[in-house]
Amino acid sequence: MSSTAFEVDFDGTVAIVTGASGTLGSAIVERFRDAGATVCAVDVVTPDEDDSRLDPDEGTHFYEANLTNESEVSDLIEAVVDDHGRVDHLLNVAGTWRGGDPIAETDLETFEFLLDVNLKTAFLASKHALPHLEEQEGAIVSVSARSSLEGGTGDGPYRISKAGIRLLTETLAEENEGTVRANCVMPSVIDTPMNREMMPDADHESWVEPTEIADVMAFLCSDGAAVTSGAAVPVYGEA
Repeated sequence: MSSTAFEVDFDGTVAIVTGASGTLGSAIVERFRDAGATVCAVDVVTPDEDDSRLDPDEGTHFYEANLTNESEVSDLIEAVVDDHGRVDHLLNVAGTWRGGDPIAETDLETFEFLLDVNLKTAFLASKHALPHLEEQEGAIVSVSARSSLEGGTGDGPYRISKAGIRLLTETLAEENEGTVRANCVMPSVIDTPMNREMMPDADHESWVEPTEIADVMAFLCSDGAAVTSGAAVPVYGEA
């Protein structure tokens, strides 16, 4: 069980979490499951068989899908609705980070890869989940990034893709006002094993834990945030 700062009640609801096999995605799966939701965990990477966080007996159901492929996304959403009858929450977590070169030296493959994984996945999942979210007056929460607020050297395509998440969020909120709420969170450096390995000399104590971000995303899907839509919420603490 994850430790939680507050209680939310998602009993009877269905949540889709993309990027569910990653560190942040796993924390969100656990947070929503602990709040009573039936969690549909989606990833292109199949989880380990002994990963108890993705145990259907505990309310979590794994779906393998390539979220950059529209037909697979359409089939995924239909499978979730066929299996569970509804969709209340969509958590667009699928994404990746790449550093790299200045724009003049960035190859097209890298640029397209980051747009596909970070932005196209959220666009397609939102597009196909929306009709079902409308029926439940549900919520979408996506993952942007603090670095998307300004340009920078060396990781421009990443920043561009995450800025797209913010604009996608604002567009979804405007287009679905009164029916589906859409918000996003903006992490800085998340305290994950991979980030610690990449930055061993950094101040890890200032980094935000995945469970803390999961708490904010749960709040944004809850009745407590019923008047909040179109927001880009900082979740970078002291990092």
